[in-house]
Amino acid sequence: MSRKDGLLALLVVVVWGLNFVVIKVGLHNMPPLMLAGLRFLLVAFPAIFFVARPRVPLKLLLGYGLTISFGQFAFLFCAINFGMPAGLASLVLQAQAFFTIVLGAFAFGERLQGKQVAGIALAIFGVLVLIEASLNGQHVAMTGFMLTLAAALSWACGNIFNKKIMQHAERPAVMSLVVWSALIPIIPFFLASLFLDGAERMMQSLVSLDTTTVFSLVYLAFVATIVGYGIWGTLLGRYETWRVAPLSLLVPVVGLASAAVLLDETLTGLQLLGAVLIMAGLYINVFGFRLRKPAQARG
Repeated sequence: MSRKDGLLALLVVVVWGLNFVVIKVGLHNMPPLMLAGLRFLLVAFPAIFFVARPRVPLKLLLGYGLTISFGQFAFLFCAINFGMPAGLASLVLQAQAFFTIVLGAFAFGERLQGKQVAGIALAIFGVLVLIEASLNGQHVAMTGFMLTLAAALSWACGNIFNKKIMQHAERPAVMSLVVWSALIPIIPFFLASLFLDGAERMMQSLVSLDTTTVFSLVYLAFVATIVGYGIWGTLLGRYETWRVAPLSLLVPVVGLASAAVLLDETLTGLQLLGAVLIMAGLYINVFGFRLRKPAQARG
């Protein structure tokens, strides 16, 4: 990978890591499902007039949009709104990698390797440690924690639909899929917000719209989604997957660090242990048990 592309990849990692802090900030004056709905509204419009529609079966596009867009972010935004720390959310959401492996085994008959089984087992132990920390009355609300896991599962389901889409005869461009799938969750988000929050609260949040909320929406829609996915998709198309995908392991590192600096979030000893176990599980899943590759493999 060239130095320029390496810096672009790190830029995306930073953008996605900061994403969780921005969500937390954006929720200060707007219901979570409405914020998410406006985010995808801005992703879809006006980009939809400039990006060709992906030629994939409608059922696959609907499945992708309702899982990776609606399900993931409905659960994630509500989790943070219920008190899930932004930094910890960035880490727990990475459980999607393990959910994806398990779902892939059922959906595509993929066989699990030893390193994947070990990584999943270690990460599950880390999740149990975090649950124990929540049950002991520490500052992670159990509702928020479980909603974040539900968001990770939704993301994993979206990954399965994404793989089915990419196996289609006319493989769509990344931005085509991102922009057109953004249409799908808009109405469900607004209807869910209307049902849970009521029209009065929704209107009040629009009337009292402030600069902070506008900044959050612009960041979530244009920077994190359109720019972030655009660069990431380009890099995946330019290089082997194994060169690019592991860099996403840095997202929770940035998420935890930025939440600590910008939101004053801290982890207790038990939560830190759970975080380390999950990160170790992610590492083993990607790289196995080797700390470094042999010189011949690197060459």
